[in-house]
Amino acid sequence: MVDFLLDEGFEDITVLDISGEALEKARQRLGSRADRVKWVEQDVTEYEPATVFDCWHDRAAFHFLTTEEQITTYLSVARHSVKANGYTIIGTFSDQGPDRCSGLPIKQYSEDSLNRQLKQGFQKIKCITEDHTTPFHTTQNFLFCSFKRLPAS
Repeated sequence: MVDFLLDEGFEDITVLDISGEALEKARQRLGSRADRVKWVEQDVTEYEPATVFDCWHDRAAFHFLTTEEQITTYLSVARHSVKANGYTIIGTFSDQGPDRCSGLPIKQYSEDSLNRQLKQGFQKIKCITEDHTTPFHTTQNFLFCSFKRLPAS
């Protein structure tokens, strides 16, 4: 996604990942354009950004948070990191998806259960499901939902 954002002219982009190796692969793929991105190697539940974002896009990290403490912390970080009237997009395994990924347990979500998780501070805009075919020729069902950040009350 970072490639597309750069192609579209976006300038203030931060990429957060717990894996330094994944970040390095993305940097190498971007070549000299990587210098236009802020790279953060950190667990999202420990992330304390110095700024607020117009948009928070999570493509498949949320479902790895399986304890209430992890989920609550993540949602607190997201609420404090997205400006009022900004957007949050979360891609996670649907309730029809796998129960493990890369050998790790995950948490599945339906549209309703994901909306319940984000209802404090966010208003659902739209959700879609999509089948993803893996390199191993298996199918995984994902849920993608967009939310608008509500002004603090």
